[in-house]
Amino acid sequence: MSQRERRNREWDVRASTLARNTHNLIRSIVENLQVEPNPSKPFIALSVGDPTTFGNLNPPEQVIQAVRESVELHTSRGYGPAKGHQEAREAVVEYSAHQGDITPEDVILCSGCSHAIELVISVLADSGQNIIVPRPGFMIYKTLAEGLGIVIKYYRLLPDEQWKVDLDDLENQIDEDTAAIVVINPSNPCGSVYNKEHLNEILDIASRNRVPIIADEIYEHFVFSGKEVRKGLANISSRILGPSTLIQRALPAILRYTPQSFFDDVVLFIESQAKLAYEELRRAPGLRPIMPQGAMYMMVEIKISLFPEFKNELQFVETMVSEQSVFCLPGRCFEYPNYMRIVLTVPEEILREACQRLIIFCKDHINIEEKCKQIENNIIPVTNETEVICDN
Repeated sequence: MSQRERRNREWDVRASTLARNTHNLIRSIVENLQVEPNPSKPFIALSVGDPTTFGNLNPPEQVIQAVRESVELHTSRGYGPAKGHQEAREAVVEYSAHQGDITPEDVILCSGCSHAIELVISVLADSGQNIIVPRPGFMIYKTLAEGLGIVIKYYRLLPDEQWKVDLDDLENQIDEDTAAIVVINPSNPCGSVYNKEHLNEILDIASRNRVPIIADEIYEHFVFSGKEVRKGLANISSRILGPSTLIQRALPAILRYTPQSFFDDVVLFIESQAKLAYEELRRAPGLRPIMPQGAMYMMVEIKISLFPEFKNELQFVETMVSEQSVFCLPGRCFEYPNYMRIVLTVPEEILREACQRLIIFCKDHINIEEKCKQIENNIIPVTNETEVICDN
């Protein structure tokens, strides 16, 4: 092509395959919601898992002070090592001593959890391979993997067994192209916490099939050592030259001086919120909350057949926003239809108000005849409330 032809042709700058194949289910639903909340009721978002949204769960003074002091350090203002500053990694080792014999060389600091997940996926799987994730599960794995040409496969969790792993289904998903199994414990979005026996059952499947586990959140006492993966992670971490040096310099103080009482108080608060939401939403006709055992979420089943005006849980959630100004994440965000996820970190009075609105919404839209029919056929259980409704 001549220079003149080059100058005369039109611009055609296209997005990369990675960009075209990257989709975040949660963000796309939250940011593209076209429904206006009811203007007569304050909007309550039980959707995004950000504990700081309502201002009731704030970091302790020790954390804020550590960051203030880091701002004053000239060493906080430049590039750091790709894997993180040595003293910050040493602080993580000290903080994580209960997980086993680890050294600073086992630690790579990341720019948040999503970055950590991206590093692990990238180091374990090539394009065309697959990783197996739980359903329902945190779909950032799908967002990050599919853009890289990595296939996502799913294994079932069992809602009637506190979201335990369906072990047979997990093993059936493994094939010669499986690069890793993701275990999320405690679970987002389910709030389940697996006991040692169940974790050993999962480990047995992974060990038998020679497939590594990506342990998300607090899976403990499982450390990879002496493998090519460690060097691979170090290589991949150099792609962005490490996380914020400001926070790295503050990290040793944050980990050493944050009082245990802070964590205890947060856990007690969220546990109390879970009990509140569970008891309240049990009174909502057509809903079945599943009591979580950890994390800050609760999954709630929507018995969609009892609400025939809605085709799916997304329509249910959208109408709930327009009428009651309460927004919960629909189950499709987690590849799990006919459920919704609520976040438990909002202030108690706001959570109580949200639950009351959900009860009103369900009573306004439930098909009583269909519910009584399902009770007669033993599809759903009888309660004092349903006995009164069906008798009338």
